[in-house]
Amino acid sequence: MRSSSLADEYVRWTATWRGGLAVDVAGGGYEYRVDEPESVGGTGTGPMPTEMLMVSLASCFCLAVAWAAGKRRVDLGELTVEVRGEQAGDEPWIGRYEILVRSDVAKDIMAPVVELGSRYCWVSNTLRNRPEISYSIA
Repeated sequence: MRSSSLADEYVRWTATWRGGLAVDVAGGGYEYRVDEPESVGGTGTGPMPTEMLMVSLASCFCLAVAWAAGKRRVDLGELTVEVRGEQAGDEPWIGRYEILVRSDVAKDIMAPVVELGSRYCWVSNTLRNRPEISYSIA
């Protein structure tokens, strides 16, 4: 059973190299394989790190919109969130994300739900506010 404390849920994740371009990432009682496609030297046994970031963005935004719909008493029916990433030219990062929300609910009703949800999506807010990143050697 996972802890309900937010601080406990974000303690740490650890990536362990498994050879080639594959790593196993573990934390919070879960484990995932992250790899690169064969076309760039990986074995394709898992999503790429940039894809995992898009998984985080899509899932967080979907949960935030569902939460916002509940707050606004909007019955969603079906809800999907698709995230598309676009590389920043030749740079080694994603320069633009597009989030596409699909629902059975009319657009005029969904617009304020999506706007409210966008304020509560931790992942999109983190990306928008460029967190500080530090590096150290243990």
